[in-house]
Amino acid sequence: FQAGSSEVGREVAARFAEGVFTPQHTLADAQEFYRDLKQRMRKYDRPPAALKVMPGLNAIVGRTRKQAEELHHFLQSKIHPDVGLELLSNQLGGFDLSEYDLDGPLPDIPERQFALAGLGNTRNIIRWAREEGLTIRQIYQRFAAARGQRTLIGSPSEIADSMEEWFRGYGVDGFLFHPSHLPGGLDDFVALVIPELQSRGLFRAEYEGMTLRENMGLQRPKSRYASDCAD
Repeated sequence: FQAGSSEVGREVAARFAEGVFTPQHTLADAQEFYRDLKQRMRKYDRPPAALKVMPGLNAIVGRTRKQAEELHHFLQSKIHPDVGLELLSNQLGGFDLSEYDLDGPLPDIPERQFALAGLGNTRNIIRWAREEGLTIRQIYQRFAAARGQRTLIGSPSEIADSMEEWFRGYGVDGFLFHPSHLPGGLDDFVALVIPELQSRGLFRAEYEGMTLRENMGLQRPKSRYASDCAD
């Protein structure tokens, strides 16, 4: 696996990786990232299917949307400001936010900080602040809830609808699921969302093999020492 969406990271993934973990928050961004990686693979004579693009996903599910929203509100209320600020500051390359009003805007972040942090998440944080007008508190709540990955809130069918849209729209090959809390977040997803995905033919009923590579539909690479062993 390769993690991230920087220019260097994309090139490494296209040449070597079998899976890519990346924060993507809109379908348009996911489609651009997906298309770019698959095109880059051509110069390394790699088929598109040899690399699985799998953004992170934090799904907060309830039997109804109201239940899911209530759970999300409860979980957000449990994020201590000190913890949220530390996570956010670390993601901004160690930029100290402790002297700023939590309910005020995010200050301008010097570009030199970007080199000290994950580029994809940093860009998303700046976008939330500039385009959505989120306060520092709102930003750290969103970031801390899923460590910068996309959060979906809704009923099983609503969660499945969004996952299907991204998959059929060539934005992903799959998702890396981040439970909002354990064990309940994982248990709810398995009990409520997986059956919905299976009914749509989007999730297996049985595993394809014994290894992660087999279950991801990836070919086992030929050993670089195979010819030597044969001799």
